[in-house]
Amino acid sequence: MAASAYLARAALACLLAALQAYLLGSIVPGILLSKYVYHDDVRTHGSGSAGMTNMLRNFGKAAAVFTAVGDVGKGVLAVVLGRLLFAWLLPAGPLEPVCGAYLAGIFVIIGHTKPLYFGFKGGKGVLAGAGAVLATQPAVVLALLAVFLVQFAFTRIVSLGSILVAGLYPFAALALLAWQHATPTTMAFVFVCAAVMGGMVIYMHRENIRRLKDGTEYRFGQKKS
Repeated sequence: MAASAYLARAALACLLAALQAYLLGSIVPGILLSKYVYHDDVRTHGSGSAGMTNMLRNFGKAAAVFTAVGDVGKGVLAVVLGRLLFAWLLPAGPLEPVCGAYLAGIFVIIGHTKPLYFGFKGGKGVLAGAGAVLATQPAVVLALLAVFLVQFAFTRIVSLGSILVAGLYPFAALALLAWQHATPTTMAFVFVCAAVMGGMVIYMHRENIRRLKDGTEYRFGQKKS
């Protein structure tokens, strides 16, 4: 394949992988559930997020479980489709299918945090990102889950664990690839993508960081004031 033809196909693959991930990410289960089942908008309560924790705090355990499953599921689906698109459009060349998976991971988080269908105000992207990572590097998810659970056992603060995991994610992904003897190009690409994903999650938690500093952040099981 000529270089120009490959570049054109690569651009198309990137565009389609990013677009499908953003559109999938824009489907926010927490907003849909609160709007059509509870006839409310979860974004007008608590932290203002459409994520699992705010759903739990305002609508209960069943709503939180539905939200979590939906957020993780769309992250997985977006990454699978991104990988397939790259494998289909770029069957050979320097860009491997995993590149499509990581690109989709970034844009499914963007879609979740800035959903097209809901006024560009969604959740923080933690579980959508977790689903994306689960579909690309499940071993990394297990390692980060262990860190999250240890932290949560001591603090019962979901946001703190999310911030910690997001910060560790690029280094955990890089360590796994190094252990698997990945090429330097692949390691660099993955590290940059993982850093972008982790950075977006941390940025979306800036209000939580402020409350953590003030000592007013919500703890799991705490009664709604």
